[in-house]
Amino acid sequence: MATDWTVDVKKYAKKPDEKAIAGIVKYCGPALKNRDAALVSFTDTDELKRVRENFLKKKLGLRKPDADLDEAIEAVGDKMKKDRTKNRVTAYYLLAEHFGKLPSLN
Repeated sequence: MATDWTVDVKKYAKKPDEKAIAGIVKYCGPALKNRDAALVSFTDTDELKRVRENFLKKKLGLRKPDADLDEAIEAVGDKMKKDRTKNRVTAYYLLAEHFGKLPSLN
């Protein structure tokens, strides 16, 4: 699944950090080639838990309470609700931006 992730991120960020996008793509790796894995289901509680535990806590190193992290995930889901498909790279970018962690992805 070849995608220009920057185009999708630009729907939500006026001047996206392309190095941060590349860092997210690298982090996600081959999973982005699978359509299901390249998308985030904001209605699947197991999926949202994985986003919190693997991306926010492990990758970004956030130590905030789960409720705060879940609130941020929900806010990103709300922001993206007009899109039928919610690209994982875009969701992760918006989460990293929310927490001021874009530079850590470069």
